Amino acid sequence: MFTRDSLRGYLTNLFEAASYPFETWRGTIGLVLVTVATYALLIVSTMPEFSLQMLGDGLHWFEYVVVSLTETVYRTDGWTGLGIIVLYALLSGIAVVNVVAQLRIVGLSSLIDLSGVVPGLLASGCASCGAGLLGFLGFAGGLAALPYDGALLRVGGLALLLFFLGRAGHPERCAIATEGTK
Repeated sequence: MFTRDSLRGYLTNLFEAASYPFETWRGTIGLVLVTVATYALLIVSTMPEFSLQMLGDGLHWFEYVVVSLTETVYRTDGWTGLGIIVLYALLSGIAVVNVVAQLRIVGLSSLIDLSGVVPGLLASGCASCGAGLLGFLGFAGGLAALPYDGALLRVGGLALLLFFLGRAGHPERCAIATEGTK
């Protein structure tokens, strides 16, 4: 069960993880690049057939595809659907910057922390209005059978990302309290 101190510690870790990319220019640029790439991937994956047809004709259609599919997501799901995609892209950017920092500092032994983000990356890929990344993997029919058009899966994926970030905390500080610091 959560105690007041453990919840406060978790929220502190979550805040530190979310603010870490803004400590350096390198982290901020990495956050922006990963966020934009994730947003583009999620938007393009809302209608995979349309995207593949347009981009198969040439990459000069990329801007048109992103703009038209953003408008489609807004018209079908409103600000909520578009907000979920933006939030997922932002949290993915924060998570990737923190994981890269952990790998740089701790090395490959920190890959255990990735176990909390992998299901979120696959499941919340459907944070778009369609099946998303799971649709590319062939699970679109299964997602269509879910209640609320998979909205619970989207929220669950975002919760996994928040859990990962809150558990990991600041990549340059140890989130585990030792006997002497208690």
